[in-house]
Amino acid sequence: MTNESSAEPKSLAQFVSELREKIGLSQTGLAKKSALPLKTIEEIESGQELFLASTIRQKLANGLKLKPSEIKKYEKHPDLSLLPDNEATIFIKNQILAHDIENLECPVCGSKLVTRIAKMYDLEDNLVLVPKARCTKCPFQIKG
Repeated sequence: MTNESSAEPKSLAQFVSELREKIGLSQTGLAKKSALPLKTIEEIESGQELFLASTIRQKLANGLKLKPSEIKKYEKHPDLSLLPDNEATIFIKNQILAHDIENLECPVCGSKLVTRIAKMYDLEDNLVLVPKARCTKCPFQIKG
């Protein structure tokens, strides 16, 4: 006897995997029905993807014969309440400008950051270097 009511809520990975098996599809079959790459289905079911882009959610919902909102409730959305210039973002900006980007991690989810320095000019034609970063897994980004 399982006691799901006191257990943690189902993860997105569990939900998709269990529903896929219940309707008799392999991961490859779900990928085809959803018009998604097999790698995307594998990443979702392995727990690497905690939330989905709306286009992926829509395609997955079609493949599972659900409404996208039924999938969305299992997604884990990161807390994006970080202020634009808190300690973590100031540190990241300084690291980018110092070209010390090897081990920069997202302050929200801990995933790798993709960084760059944008070269812009102010009104007096002075070069301004603007550090930019985005997370590879969650919506966190530094726009400058």
